Amino acid sequence: MDKLRALQYFAVAAEERSLSAAARRLGVSTPAVAKLVTSLERNLGTTLVNRTARGLALTADGERYLENCRPALAQLAAADDLIGASAARPRGAVVVGTTPVFGQHCLLPALAEFHARYPDLQVEIRTVYQLGDAAASTVDVFVLQSWPQGVDLVQRSMAQGRFVVCASPAYWALHGSPVHPKDLERHPCFLYRTFGGTVLDLWRFERNGHEEAVAVSGWLVTDQRETMLDAAIAGEGVARLLDLTSQAALRSGRLVPVLLDWEAKEAPRFDLLFRPAQRRTPRIRLVIDLITGIFRKLEAEREDGVAQPPSARPRWVGRGYRRTSSAGARGRE
Repeated sequence: MDKLRALQYFAVAAEERSLSAAARRLGVSTPAVAKLVTSLERNLGTTLVNRTARGLALTADGERYLENCRPALAQLAAADDLIGASAARPRGAVVVGTTPVFGQHCLLPALAEFHARYPDLQVEIRTVYQLGDAAASTVDVFVLQSWPQGVDLVQRSMAQGRFVVCASPAYWALHGSPVHPKDLERHPCFLYRTFGGTVLDLWRFERNGHEEAVAVSGWLVTDQRETMLDAAIAGEGVARLLDLTSQAALRSGRLVPVLLDWEAKEAPRFDLLFRPAQRRTPRIRLVIDLITGIFRKLEAEREDGVAQPPSARPRWVGRGYRRTSSAGARGRE
């Protein structure tokens, strides 16, 4: 048995949760993957995966074995990349975990040129909202919207987000534009639900040291920022969106911002994260540089060109509030 190849096949099968999917990814036959995984189990004297009609599931032994083997596999991949980089073009796959709105509106537009420069690199974009998501375990590079936190990853702040309150030109023409944050109380506002289940229905603003907190409401609640963006463009109501992921719609005039003399508070920052051992892997280094360049361009295209100071961590984060208006009410008690 080729134990190294068996280990590689097992790792890919565990990630894909399917022998056939692993075979497609590896470019071999399904029986070839099944044979080596079975041989590895026989060699170890234990069952690593449970095979069911719905796919593969790791056993407890399989979980422990894979977790202990991952550092060795990562070091081997890095060694292969370092040797290969001197003799050939960078090749292989890099998995980027990020939110759909960033992936579609910021990352995707830059990939055509990147692919033209590095045709042997494959970029896989996976939906990840937080490091604890199921899909995060096999991600190489993360781009997440968050506040500073302690993690066992290299964590780089790429940009501070800014909230923009906006709607379509047709909506403002029909309903009138707000001149004060309190005016939003008479508009249908789209509400975002975080991955922790908190509905952001209290929008905070500041101007010249004066703060206003507005409890907004509306007919649409979603955990997809892309849905809010599309609904706002369609003229269905008012959205509070992050400017970096909405720049195309704002520049084209499909969305018109309001209350620009007020700062919308509590916007998360954009972080780039990756495992320390991977920083020298050429293909991952290239994707890190790509993402860094994307943020540099986005910052340069901001209307005022001024970097936003870091946002304080809101009191509702990690507190289990159902709505941020509840956190606001308790904060005033």
